[in-house]
Amino acid sequence: MSTDRQLPPFRADHVGSLLRPQRLLDARRRHADDDTLRETEDEAIREVVGLQRDAGLQTVTDGEFRRTSWHMDFIYQLEGIASTDEKIQVHFRNAGGDIDFESAALAVHDRVRLGHTIFGDDFEYLARTAAEEAPGMTPKLTMPSPSMVHYRGGTAAISPEAYPDREQFWSDLATAYSEQLRRVADLGCTYAQLDDTSLAYLNDPQQREEQRARGEDPDHQHERYIRTLNAAIGDRPEPLRVTTHMCRGNFRSSWAAEGGYDFVAEALFSDLAVDGFFLEYDDERSGGFEPLRFVPPGKQVVLGLVTTKTPQLEDKDALKRRIDEAAKYVPLEQLCLSPQCGFSSTVEGNALSQDEELAKLRLIVEVADEVWG
Repeated sequence: MSTDRQLPPFRADHVGSLLRPQRLLDARRRHADDDTLRETEDEAIREVVGLQRDAGLQTVTDGEFRRTSWHMDFIYQLEGIASTDEKIQVHFRNAGGDIDFESAALAVHDRVRLGHTIFGDDFEYLARTAAEEAPGMTPKLTMPSPSMVHYRGGTAAISPEAYPDREQFWSDLATAYSEQLRRVADLGCTYAQLDDTSLAYLNDPQQREEQRARGEDPDHQHERYIRTLNAAIGDRPEPLRVTTHMCRGNFRSSWAAEGGYDFVAEALFSDLAVDGFFLEYDDERSGGFEPLRFVPPGKQVVLGLVTTKTPQLEDKDALKRRIDEAAKYVPLEQLCLSPQCGFSSTVEGNALSQDEELAKLRLIVEVADEVWG
């Protein structure tokens, strides 16, 4: 068994976002003009490509350095969707207390369409930089899954004038994503990841009750999301590989939900037609590995055993024991290793340093080499 998988996801992988360097944060705070900010981003991305190369990874991202948020920077670029003056409050928790995150709400005011290739220029710059600085590494493009458009605003955010038939909303949303994937594949992308907190949140009874109070159907909401995702990725061109990542919130080392994957597991693992699942598994909030029994042959499971929320470096032997535990439910050859989430899902980042981030990425590579090498 070899560490080097030729197709993504890789034995040692990572979710995508990385800690922004201080000069990039400073440029954003100064509201630098577009050209100056773009130049600062370019330099920072070139450096973070080198960081991933030096860690020994096979895949490389731009760290999401051009974004403020992992998902809204994408969603607001879909035609028919806009931010509103209303605010959404998201309650996060951590070991030290609570944090409330506030952001603009969204409205689906017109038919959802893809007007331009979202993050197209960003991916092309990443691919060129990777070819120069890290030849042989596979550039990965991360995007929020279509589920996030609905979970963020709910049915109440969808204009009945734009969509008197709500089925047409789901069809248009899947079509826009399908076109996005086709276009990025035309740019040379062979590895795309659709990030989806909603499918993890729905495992939390409290989150399901909140959805019910909003008039949604939380008992079957995950099934709708899975059908829409499958419609979006069903015609993906070769050789594009698509994975999904699920976590329970990741903002300034805090989380928003908890609960094992049991509620969604059978439909998720049996029916979702992705090539791999990135799963948060860094602490007891994620439950046990038993739900992995539904993973069919041919699908990779990327175990997010290394936390991005704290700087403490995990013990190698402890990680190997957890991989062995997971292998009781899905064969070892179908397993990979990664952090449980990004290091900086929003521009603020988690509470650790870039050196600590690099140490965790190197640890993942070392453990993968020792387990599968």
